[in-house]
Amino acid sequence: MAHFPASNIKRCAVVGGGIIGVAVARELAMKLDAHITVYEKEDRLAAHQTGHNSGVVHAGLYYEPGGLKATLCRRGVELLRDFCATRNLPYEACGKLVIAQTAEESQRLEAIFARATANKVPGVRMLAGEQIAGVEPNAVGLSAVHSPETAIVDYRAITNALADDVRAAGGDIRLGQEVASMEQRGSGAVVRTNSGADHYDLVVACAGLQSDRLAAATGEGRSPRIVPFFGQYFLLGEEARHKVNGLIYPVPDPKHPFLGVHLTKRIDGEMMLGPNAFISFGRESYSWKHVDVRDVLNYALFPGFWNFARQNIPSAVREFQTVVSRRKFVKEAVRFVPSLEGASVQPGTRGVRAQAMNSDGSLVDDFVIARRRDIVLVRNAPSPGATSSMAIAEYIVQQALQGH
Repeated sequence: MAHFPASNIKRCAVVGGGIIGVAVARELAMKLDAHITVYEKEDRLAAHQTGHNSGVVHAGLYYEPGGLKATLCRRGVELLRDFCATRNLPYEACGKLVIAQTAEESQRLEAIFARATANKVPGVRMLAGEQIAGVEPNAVGLSAVHSPETAIVDYRAITNALADDVRAAGGDIRLGQEVASMEQRGSGAVVRTNSGADHYDLVVACAGLQSDRLAAATGEGRSPRIVPFFGQYFLLGEEARHKVNGLIYPVPDPKHPFLGVHLTKRIDGEMMLGPNAFISFGRESYSWKHVDVRDVLNYALFPGFWNFARQNIPSAVREFQTVVSRRKFVKEAVRFVPSLEGASVQPGTRGVRAQAMNSDGSLVDDFVIARRRDIVLVRNAPSPGATSSMAIAEYIVQQALQGH
């Protein structure tokens, strides 16, 4: 990046109005005496991944100790909790159980517990099968990890509150402004939209589902490529909601790239089952009827997708069964809470995950943040991206300003 003092940064742009983009804009507004502009192509903030996720604030159980995910997740939890407290936004530490059903899963659970302990997840403990009922009276299993401080929030409300801070600092949030490209100049970069071009000293792109396209339009490589996977949620009928207190998750299976169906309490009191994970017919397709041919061709012509598909046929079969059969979907949850057998369910929200994939078909697991002099590109921000959003913003701004 160009080497001149941060005080010379007078104009900054952030591309993307999801929670990470708006958190970055707020952090820039707090750290710099500069004018901040946020570009969002939709008519509202948090329109895509932020507004369609489960609302969970992850505590940091699974991530490699010392890695970027673990570090930013733990820091992100603190920042989010404090922000919600100061802004009077709902934050409920409902707790989470990760339950093992087999001896093999119990072994994998031991490794998760070791990671959680190394990551200093507060209050985390290992439970024997008979102790599970003390946390979730209707749940069953061989053993479990209990994370009492795993929480739930409303990420859309948090994003709007972060945006209020940007505006209060004199920043500008431009809705309905799609960025076509970003071009590095001798000093600073030009952002082009459907209504013209503007020059900025620093540009940060947090484009989520469109991140690889925007990177390519900036001159960066197309890899990692975004391949969209949808996740369908169902809502438990009112008569069964009380059977679960908080969050109940399966033990991740290394043979499957995605977690599988779990039970998630929502901040409005609803109880969700899901999500499954299956290839989406569009990056922003929230119903079966919406097919985006350009998006489908984008992954159909990508060798990495076919490499991934070949390597994950059993997973695809498992996930497809839950796509076509509501009964199969519910049966996955009944393994953990048998008394949910026969409970009524209604279709809930559907989200689309921006899954970054390498050309060999491997999934990119960690956060990927690239720099092109005065342009910073968030190439991959998977779960716990929303949890870590304010910490990711701190990290990006710190890194960007070190180079200026």
